[in-house]
Amino acid sequence: MSVRDDDVLATAERWRKEGRTVAIATVVETWGSAPRPVGSHLIVDGEQNFLGSVSGGCVEGDVIAAAGDVIESGKPKMLEFGVADEAAWRAGLSCGGNIRVYVEKVD
Repeated sequence: MSVRDDDVLATAERWRKEGRTVAIATVVETWGSAPRPVGSHLIVDGEQNFLGSVSGGCVEGDVIAAAGDVIESGKPKMLEFGVADEAAWRAGLSCGGNIRVYVEKVD
């Protein structure tokens, strides 16, 4: 089931109103082939519940972990992921390529 980015953002707002701590990850740049376009979002709360997608595979797990750090510290992070074609499937970038993801706490 695919979730629209509008739904992800509305859910982030709802989670904040419920008193949850929330981080949002946004694809800000891609090079080559990337599974999700610039502007795609993933939200994560303080209990590591999440909604949305910025890539898939190992990238998603790394972004969720980084979101936990961002929630705790309050400091945003810029994450970069890139792989050669032979390692692409393991990292969740099925056709190679690179992505840059900005993770920030939602206040």
